[in-house]
Amino acid sequence: MKYTQLGRTGLKVGRLVLGTMNFGPQTDEADSHAIMDAALDAGINLFDTANVYGWGDNKGRTEEIIGNWFAKGGDRRDKVVLATKVYANMAPDGQAAWPNHDKLSALNIRRAVDASLKRLKTDHIDLYQFHHVDRDTPFEEIWQAIDTLVQQGKILYAGSSNFPGYKIAQANEIAARRGGTIGLVSEQCLYNLAERRAEMEVIPAAQEYGLGVIPWSPLHGGLLGGVIKKEVQGGRRASGRAADTLKDPAARARVQAYEDLIDKHGLEPGEVALAWLLTRPGVTGPIVGPRTAEQLDSALRAVELELGEELLAGLDEVFPGPGPSPEAFAW
Repeated sequence: MKYTQLGRTGLKVGRLVLGTMNFGPQTDEADSHAIMDAALDAGINLFDTANVYGWGDNKGRTEEIIGNWFAKGGDRRDKVVLATKVYANMAPDGQAAWPNHDKLSALNIRRAVDASLKRLKTDHIDLYQFHHVDRDTPFEEIWQAIDTLVQQGKILYAGSSNFPGYKIAQANEIAARRGGTIGLVSEQCLYNLAERRAEMEVIPAAQEYGLGVIPWSPLHGGLLGGVIKKEVQGGRRASGRAADTLKDPAARARVQAYEDLIDKHGLEPGEVALAWLLTRPGVTGPIVGPRTAEQLDSALRAVELELGEELLAGLDEVFPGPGPSPEAFAW
C-alpha cells in the first residue's frame, strides 16, 4: 500500500479507504470481518463508516459490526484510522427525529459521539465527519462542541462530507477566528470520471484550506466498473445510479466508449476508474466498498496501476471535466 498525509495533517493514510456501508445490509458480519482483516493485511488503514449505516430499522448496525471486529483484539484498533459521521436521524425509517436527535447542534454532536463510541467499542474516533451541511447551526457552536470532544480525547480530527466549497471556506475561516481549532482536515465528496463537478468549487476550496479529498462512489454506483460488458455477458445488471444513467442513450454511448477505450489498453474498467482518481490533485484516496474479498483484490491492484498519457487523454475525451476554476463558470 502507498501512503500519503491526510490534507495538511501529520496523519498518514493509505491511498485507498475502506468503505463499510455494505456491512450489514449486503455483507453479513462474518464476511465483513474477513474483508476488514484482508484490508488491514493489505495495508489499508483508514476505515470509513457513519452512525446511520445499517439503514432502515438497523441504523447503527455497521458501527456495531466494526466494534465487534475491534473486540477480537490483536492490534486491530491500534492500526486503524477510524472515521465515522454525524448528522442523520437515527430513528427507524418513517419516524421523525425527536428534537435535537439529528443534525449538528452541540447537544446532538455530544449524544451522537457517545452512541458511536459505544457501538464501535472504542474510546476515541480518529476522524469525526459532518455528514451534511446543517444550515440551522452556526459553525461557532459546532466548533465549540468539537473542541470539547478533542479536549476529552473522544475525537482527534474533524472532517466534512458533501460540503460545497463556500461552506468549507466558511467552516475553516470561523475555526481560524476562534483560535486553537484546527478546523476541517478532510472533505468526502462525490467525485469520479463520470461526475466531475467537484472540480469547479469543492476541490479547489479543499486544496486552498489544506483538506484531503476522499471521493465516495468512485465507480459511480457501478457505472464505471464495466457495467455494459457485464450486462451483455449475463452478469450482474446495473441498478441505482448506474441504471438511471444508462437510460439516457447519450450517456450509455459514453459508457460504451469508456469500456471500449479500456479494453483497447487491456485493462479493467473499475481499476482504471480508481487509478484515475489517484492521479487527481488533492485526492487522498477514494473510498472502496467491497461486498466480497474479490472486489477488494481488484481495488488494491488499482493502487499500483500506472496510467499512460494516451489513456489519460482518452479518458478526458470521453468524460471531459468542467475545466479550471473559476474559468469553467466565469467565462
